[in-house]
Amino acid sequence: MNKTVNINLAGTFFHIDEGAFGKLQRYLAAIKKSLSDPQGSDEIIKDIEARIAELFTEKLESSTQVVTVKELDEVITVMGQPEDYMVDEEIFEDAPPRSRRSRSSYKQLFRDEDNKVIAGVSSGLGHYLGIDAVWVRLFWVILCIFSSGIFILIYILLWIIVPAAVSTSEKLKMRGEPINISNIEKKFKEGYETVSDKVKNADYDKYGEKVKSGATGFFETLGNIFLTILKVFVKFIGVIVIIVSLSTLIGLIVGLFTAGSFGFWGHGELMDWYQLVDTTNAPIWLISLLTLFAVGIPFFVLFILGLKMLINNLKSIGMPAKIALFVIWICAVVGLAIFGVRQATETAFEGEFISEYTLPVSSGDTLTIQMVSNDLYEYDARRRGRLDIEYNENDEKIIYSTDVRLIVRSTNDSVGRIVIEKRADGSDYLAAKERAEAIDYSYIYDGSILGLNAYFTTPIENNYRDQEVELIVYLPVGTILYANDNTYSFHRNDYHYRDILDNGDEEHYLLIEDGETRCLDCPVRETDDWEEDWEKDLNDDEEAKNDN
Repeated sequence: MNKTVNINLAGTFFHIDEGAFGKLQRYLAAIKKSLSDPQGSDEIIKDIEARIAELFTEKLESSTQVVTVKELDEVITVMGQPEDYMVDEEIFEDAPPRSRRSRSSYKQLFRDEDNKVIAGVSSGLGHYLGIDAVWVRLFWVILCIFSSGIFILIYILLWIIVPAAVSTSEKLKMRGEPINISNIEKKFKEGYETVSDKVKNADYDKYGEKVKSGATGFFETLGNIFLTILKVFVKFIGVIVIIVSLSTLIGLIVGLFTAGSFGFWGHGELMDWYQLVDTTNAPIWLISLLTLFAVGIPFFVLFILGLKMLINNLKSIGMPAKIALFVIWICAVVGLAIFGVRQATETAFEGEFISEYTLPVSSGDTLTIQMVSNDLYEYDARRRGRLDIEYNENDEKIIYSTDVRLIVRSTNDSVGRIVIEKRADGSDYLAAKERAEAIDYSYIYDGSILGLNAYFTTPIENNYRDQEVELIVYLPVGTILYANDNTYSFHRNDYHYRDILDNGDEEHYLLIEDGETRCLDCPVRETDDWEEDWEKDLNDDEEAKNDN
């Protein structure tokens, strides 16, 4: 069993075993010794330590994992061996990159604040695109002029989003150079020599630098203001995301746990309702669990995202946990999709069962139509289109519904008739028709009164599959119809039903004519003068057309 050591490398804590710690110390000491110029070596070592800490962080799956000799050897392979640089300057610069290859040799977009005019966006884009920064700045100016200032907002947005290249490793990434010992030392020397040249030429450039620094300071202040506003806005959004996601998760857990418990602890009436609409035969606890994962995991991710908006250094939940959550979420979504398809296929077809009965009503007879309720289920007759689970006279569970539609039409036959159309859905036409046939509906005809049930029932085993009943009463031309007031909600039909009984004609005697009715006891409506003039003009226009 190896001992472990806690170290602070470039401000980051690592657990490293004793063997790897000794090798790391020897490696850093050898690097410091191999530097060709001791001037600024401390700064170079700090950059090297920062790069090593970055590579350790990439390789470790969690903050509690221990750095071993294996991880250290992989980092040394990226950084390069110190022995390769224990020569003078010319050999150092011409050495082949055999052992100094780096995964970070690709270019990364940064703002170049060493060569900035405002914020270093243009110079950073120049490095990234491989063109001179002057052309990028000229391009920005042209775009800002001809875009009515839109590209000014884009520039400010890039200023806020794109980070500045501060460390040596970031400056190497900006130029697409490998981040190894050779380039870090070379870059630091370039920066040191640039500073020395600026000190030597201070007398020549001081006035230009004052103007440039003044403009730069103004834009830096403006940028800091935008950054502060953006940070406050992000924190506010984070709070909103946390509140919404956490409340949703709590509601899901409580609601679905309660629903899932029905299958274990009874609650017969609630289970009856679930089984009434369910076509998958899946237990309710399984549907609840899949729904919890399918909906809850995305909100859990939003909750973590909200925490990260508020807490800058929040630790990640780890890659294994992320993969596990993703796999569980995929399985839950697929499971719900399968059950959803099964639910949809069970109601894919509509079937109907039609019965036709003779109604002994002829021209000149008077027929009263009224809806009849059943006090066992409901006291008043009204179409609500609702569904209930009730008990019949034999204490058997049944489905009770008031989804009954009444249609009145005229006929040239000598006697009337009533057509009862029962409809239901099913997985195929025959199953749907069989379920429709199982609907129990009846009516009563007593001399001049037609009593239509305001409801229908069906055994609970048939489940709810959009069952409905449509009644079509055909009356001979010349029959007098009297519709009871309780029929109002049952014949509120659109024009395509060809219903000649209009709403508002209840409680009046109506003469059945060909395709329409004529009220026999309705009060005569008085018309205004302008209506009479309009009707007269309309008749005159029709007569003029006929004469032509």
